[in-house]
Parts: sequence; C-alpha cells; structure tokens
Amino acid sequence: MNKLPAIDRYIARLIFFPMLGTLVLSAMLLVLEKMLRLFDFVATEGGPVSVVWRMLANLIPEYLSLGIPIGLMLGILLAFRRLATSSELDVLKGVGMSFGRLMRMPYVYAVGLAALNLAIVGFIQPYARYAYEGLQFELRSGALGASIKVGEFTRLGDRMTLRIEESYDEGRSLRGIFVRGEQRDGQRVSATASRGQFLATDDPDTIILRLSQGVLIHESPRFAVPRVLTFDNHDLPIPLPKIEAFRLRGGADREMTIPELFVAGKDSSQSEQTRLESRANFHFRIVEVMSMFLIPLIAVALAVPPKRSTSSLGVFLSIVLLVTQHKINQYAEDLGARGAVDPLIALWVPFLLFAALAIWMYYTIAHVPGGQPIGALERVAAKGAGWVRDLVRLFQREQRRG
Repeated sequence: MNKLPAIDRYIARLIFFPMLGTLVLSAMLLVLEKMLRLFDFVATEGGPVSVVWRMLANLIPEYLSLGIPIGLMLGILLAFRRLATSSELDVLKGVGMSFGRLMRMPYVYAVGLAALNLAIVGFIQPYARYAYEGLQFELRSGALGASIKVGEFTRLGDRMTLRIEESYDEGRSLRGIFVRGEQRDGQRVSATASRGQFLATDDPDTIILRLSQGVLIHESPRFAVPRVLTFDNHDLPIPLPKIEAFRLRGGADREMTIPELFVAGKDSSQSEQTRLESRANFHFRIVEVMSMFLIPLIAVALAVPPKRSTSSLGVFLSIVLLVTQHKINQYAEDLGARGAVDPLIALWVPFLLFAALAIWMYYTIAHVPGGQPIGALERVAAKGAGWVRDLVRLFQREQRRG
C-alpha cells in the first residue's frame, strides 16, 4: 500500500470504511431478519437452539453476495461525494487529475470484490445452501432430537411412548420423565423418573435413556399382579426411529456450482426443463458478478451533486438502481427457466441496457462540461423540498394564529 501514490492511498481509505460499514450492516440486518424466523421454526420443530447458529452460518455466504454490491456502491459513492462537497474534487481536476485517473482505486476494489463474489456465488454458496437444507431436513425428521418435544407424548417407533416435562442444556438434562414400552409377547413396562439423560451406544439404531430416582411398573400375562419397584438408576434402551437419508447435493439449482450448472445446461440426458433452469441460473450468476464492474461508473456519476448543492438524491438513487437491476435479473431468470425467453437473451439484454445507462452517466459527469446525469431529477427534488418547506411554514403560521 505504501508504494501507491498518495492520492490512491487517500481514495482507498475514503472508500474502505464506508464500504466495510455498509457491508457489515446490510449482512447483519439480513441475518437478524432471518434469525427471528429460524428461532420460531426451530422452536416449533423442537430442535436445539444451537442449530439456529449453524443454519445462520450457512446463510452468511448468500447474504454476503447481496451485501457486497451494496457495500461497493456506497463506499465509492460516499468517498467521491466527500471529495465533491469539500471541493477536493475540483482541486484534483485543477491539477490535471481526470476522472479516468481517479477511477483507478474504485476499479481495484471492484475487481477484487467481483472475484470474491464469483467465488461465493459460484462455489461457496451452493455447498452452504445444501448444508442449510440438510439441517432443515434433520430438524423435520428428528435427527437432531426434534422428534422428542417437551410437554407432549411422543411415539418412538411402534411400541414406545415418552413424555418429558422439562429439558435443560439442549436436551442433555431431562426432568419429569414418563415412559411406557410394549413388547411383542404382551409385556409392558412403565416408568416415571425425576431426572434422566440420553446416552449413546455402540449401536447407531439404539440409545440409552438413563433414569434416576424413579418408579418402574412391569406388567406381563404371567404376572397376577404387576411388579412395582423403585430405583436410583435404571438404563432403558430406546430404538431410534428410522430416518430417511437426505438427498444428494444438486437437487436444486442453487446447490450447484457454476461449472456444474454449465454442464447440466448442455446435458442432453436431462429434461428440457432442467436444462432451461440450469442455463437461466448460470447466466443469472454471471450477470450478477459482471454488474459489479458497472458499479464504479454509476457510483461516481451519482456522487457528485450540482454546484452549491448538498442533495443526497444520488445516494437514494444508487440503492434504487441496484435493487431494481437485481429484481429485473430475478424476473429474467424466471422467464428463462420457464422457457418464455431464451435465458441468454433474458439475462444479457437487460445487462447491456444497464451497462449503456452506466456508461452514459459516467460519460456525462466526466466528459461533458457542467454535465450532471441526474440534473433534472435534482432540480425536481429541490423544488419538491421547497414546496414541503413552504407547506410546513404555512402550517406553523396557521397553528400560531389559531
């Protein structure tokens, strides 16, 4: 970094901190929004709380892929906005620094983050998504202990019923236990215990429920009266329910890497629908990554407000443009997956239009004297703000008169 010219180091610092803050904030907001739903889902399924953190960890790559473009956009925009509003940009242009020269560091960030985003959406996110779906499957199937719910009678196999009043330490410590089991020869065993815990065995299909401080009732056709005994500790073998194995990775487009999507899109042994979906998702991911190279152009064009203006309209428009372009890509992917439009056309035509808009905006701000790509919108916003201020003042005067 020290070998870079001073101006590049300065711009790099101006970009880095807003970009990092925006990236972390956007990712955390997405995580918090999902966390509430995951806690509700895990609580409903009766799973351990720790699985929530594992599921969120597998969602972080997806959220990073959404937050990186926003962070890059706002990092560059806020950096150049500071240069513009403090008149530093005019000084730099006055000493011969063109916009093309000043775009060096923004594109260093863009290239690095585009490569990172390609690694995330192309290779990391598919495996993380598969792991997330696997955790959901295990929760629903009971592989994470979700089949035993506190306060409810739970059937374990065909011949055993279990009820637990309280559970601590994510199921490792149990309180208020009732269990009843039946054998094929007509014998029945019922037990209550104040405490208990599950223990693993060498048999993967069986676990031990160790009961403490309880009473056991043994009934059999051979007994005239059921046997009743108290115990300090009693081990009760419990057969685990049969759990269907989770499917292999690749059951959905989002679980396939970019090379796998490319191969699936050309595999004649696959159905036409599968090939269309694979091609659409492949082009969607590539377009999302390629769009990052247009972000510096748009960010710089929107960063510079008109002279003698401190309007923040550009910040608002930058987010609107990014979100709109992302939603258009999603809609185009859906059209391509349904076969309504060829995926190549559906995804790349909107990208080329977005690229043309970005290049025009940058050319206007960088090469047209006094050029302002959103000048008309700035003037409308300024007039609208003036009307709002006039209405507020009029309202305040009427309030004082009343």
